[in-house]
Amino acid sequence: MTFPDLLSQALHAPSDPPLRPLPSPVADLLRSLDAPPRPAAHLRAVHDVAVQLVDWLEHRHPRTVVDRAAVLFGAATHDIGKTVHTDELSGPGSLHEEAGRELLLARGFDPDLARFAGTHASWTAPGATLEDLLVSTADKVWKNKRLQELEDLLIARLVHTTGGQHWEEYIALDDLLTGIGDAADGRLAFQSSYPVRG
Repeated sequence: MTFPDLLSQALHAPSDPPLRPLPSPVADLLRSLDAPPRPAAHLRAVHDVAVQLVDWLEHRHPRTVVDRAAVLFGAATHDIGKTVHTDELSGPGSLHEEAGRELLLARGFDPDLARFAGTHASWTAPGATLEDLLVSTADKVWKNKRLQELEDLLIARLVHTTGGQHWEEYIALDDLLTGIGDAADGRLAFQSSYPVRG
């Protein structure tokens, strides 16, 4: 199978668990960049988890203002800079963060959307928004990685925004993330079924 065919599969093929396709502008961008299939599969998995997080938040706190489109775009593009810094596809590194933001800006995406590529690993930074925390959470929990510091920040933001009780928000979020984490093995298998490079 050719590399473009594998990319197309990563973007659209049925999966177990079922994963929503990436938004068309993001899928088109990945094709135009000749992105490796594995990061495309990763972005699809994280985007799907972000949809679950936002759906939960909108259902649980319908009066809470959250920029749904921004969260989903951020999740769908947070690692786009790894198409530039390909050594970070299989190893650690943070050069992809600023490179991703710059790439999105160069392609004409709004700075408010491009920012997630640069902020998805810096949830403790001053000015981190609810949307930033949701993208960062999706980027961790897709593989069932739970970070107490990140979850505490998200819970604190929910308590501040909704006026709810800390313990209630903790239990509700923990239940949600546990359920999402239960499908992590399938998402990991989906991602790892695609090559890192051509």
